[in-house]
Amino acid sequence: RQMDNQMFCYQCQETAKGTGCTVSGVCGKKPETAALQDLLIYVTKGLAQVTTRLRAEGKEVSYDINHMITMNLFITITNANFDDDAIMNRIANTLIEKEKLLAVLSNKDGLSDAATWKADRSEYAAKAAAPEVGVLSTKNEDIRSLRELITYGLKGLAAYSKHANALLSDDAELDAFLQETLAKTLDDSLTVDDLVALTLETGKWGVRGMALLDKANTDAYGNPEVTT
Repeated sequence: RQMDNQMFCYQCQETAKGTGCTVSGVCGKKPETAALQDLLIYVTKGLAQVTTRLRAEGKEVSYDINHMITMNLFITITNANFDDDAIMNRIANTLIEKEKLLAVLSNKDGLSDAATWKADRSEYAAKAAAPEVGVLSTKNEDIRSLRELITYGLKGLAAYSKHANALLSDDAELDAFLQETLAKTLDDSLTVDDLVALTLETGKWGVRGMALLDKANTDAYGNPEVTT
């Protein structure tokens, strides 16, 4: 893959040599799985760009789409899902739903490749290895680091949200923030200062995500009690 590495992942604190896994994941993740996860994040960013445009046009984004984006992020967290077929199914379904939403989007000007790309399953592996996909697609190290930090923050937020959704609890504003911010990681006009501010904003919304899950748990199971 990029820079002659078979893969590149530095999502967790146990990465090889403290810099990143480039041959196979310390966690057991294979290069092929890492590539598919990269592609799933890529197309999910594209879907988020479309949903953000739709909201700007005053058009509704369904809870099903919100849940899809949340789940896509969640299953790419290290060790959450190493099933290549399942990840490919997520990519395929994301592309299908993205095309449906593009059909009702009025302003398609300037959409990224992540938002417009579509392909058959046979083309997934080649796209996953393309220069524009994956962590190393951002050449500037500072911009890359901030984009990834934001993405990992959104993955954490998605984990809280996903579990809250399972308890029938949703926060539409949280979903809108998550998607708008994910789309901003595609925006080359954002400076280091812009991304630092966005990182802090992501952290603030992470607290809101924890509150959402806490309330969902309490509503479903009652207040915790001291128990022998």
